[in-house]
Amino acid sequence: MKKRVLIADDDTGILEAMQMILEDAGYEVLTTRDGQTVQDMKEDLPDLLLLDIWMSGMDGAVICQYLKSQHSTKHIPIILCSANKDTQKLARSSGADDFIAKPFEMMDLVNKVEKYIN
Repeated sequence: MKKRVLIADDDTGILEAMQMILEDAGYEVLTTRDGQTVQDMKEDLPDLLLLDIWMSGMDGAVICQYLKSQHSTKHIPIILCSANKDTQKLARSSGADDFIAKPFEMMDLVNKVEKYIN
């Protein structure tokens, strides 16, 4: 059974690129442009979450803190993604497992996902 990755980003181009890269690497990939959907997830939980920090209307770091505080979702590895120069600091302070700075190399994305999902 394929491992499931959920990507949350409000940039359609980034969503499509990340989805293609991870599907080529053998993952089942779900996408959303809505941070509220991620925060409200209760069932069919992914094996890993790639979460943009700056989504329209929602702060990915706040969503990460919330998910890491909930019994049902705290075990899910979360990798924050951003072009912000403070991505590493934001990831650490929000409880994320790791971060990816945009722009990123395809193999860096695959390697980070494999590190936490396998």
